[in-house]
Amino acid sequence: MKFHSTVIFVKDITKAKNFYTRFLKFTIEHDFGKNVILSNGLTLWEIGESHIINRQLETKNVSNRFELYFETEDIDGTFEILNNAGIKFLHQIHEEPWGQRTIRFFDPDDHLIEIGEPLEVFVSNMSRKGLSAVQISEKSGIPVEMVLLLIKK
Repeated sequence: MKFHSTVIFVKDITKAKNFYTRFLKFTIEHDFGKNVILSNGLTLWEIGESHIINRQLETKNVSNRFELYFETEDIDGTFEILNNAGIKFLHQIHEEPWGQRTIRFFDPDDHLIEIGEPLEVFVSNMSRKGLSAVQISEKSGIPVEMVLLLIKK
């Protein structure tokens, strides 16, 4: 057995496809109408009223019991694109207690999405701000040895 994808139930497949391809820059690998397989292991699915999943789970209910997490080296540029498009944010660029900058926002179906800086980027940013490897380790929880490796890259 192997993992295939994460399925996101959506209300409007057209809006969802536009959002994920336009703003998150995913490509469509397969488009079966109401079921679309995107790059990066995501599948969008607008299920019909009579489908067993919809009948049994009432998928129309909004729940933010999970978030989709992505990383980018250009969080400022990504934020600008999303902000200019009028995307609904949970929060704008925010520095987490461990030093990583993140943004959180909602897709058209109110699924929570987080985009953060990769480990290498936020460790390098802290180093450029003058923090020592020990200080970065204390703040981020990353072992000093790994911090030193990341700073050398």
